[in-house]
Amino acid sequence: MKRIFSVVLSIVIPLAVLAGDKQPGYKVIYDGGSLSDLKAGTGMKLYIDSTGIRFVKDKTEVANIPASAITEISYGQDVHRRVGTAIAVGVVTFGLGALTALSKSKKHYVGLTWANGDQKGGLAMQCDKSDY
Repeated sequence: MKRIFSVVLSIVIPLAVLAGDKQPGYKVIYDGGSLSDLKAGTGMKLYIDSTGIRFVKDKTEVANIPASAITEISYGQDVHRRVGTAIAVGVVTFGLGALTALSKSKKHYVGLTWANGDQKGGLAMQCDKSDY
C-alpha cells in the first residue's frame, strides 16, 4: 500500500507543478497612466523578462515595453488610518475601537516611465508589499 501511495505521489506532484503558470508574474492593480484602454483599479498581471515588461489582463496582452525603453522606475507609499474599521469595532467595544484607530494601512505603488522612439508613456500600479 505504501509503494502504491508513493508511486501515485511521485506522478501527481510533478504534474501539479507543470500545470501552474509557465512564467511567474506579479499581480498588480493599474492606478493610472498612459494606457488608455484601462481604467484605474483594473487588476492585471506583470511579467518581467530579459526583453522587457509585459502587462496582461485576462490572457490578453495590454502593453509590451522593451527594457531599453524604460527611463525611470519609482516607488512610493500611501498610508491611511483605519478610521472606518475603528468606528465599526468601536460600536461593539470602545477600547478596541480606539486601538484600531491607531493602526495604519499602507498601499505600495510602483511608477514606470518609458520612451520608445516617439512613443512616450508612464503608469502607476499598486503592488503587494512583498513584490515591489
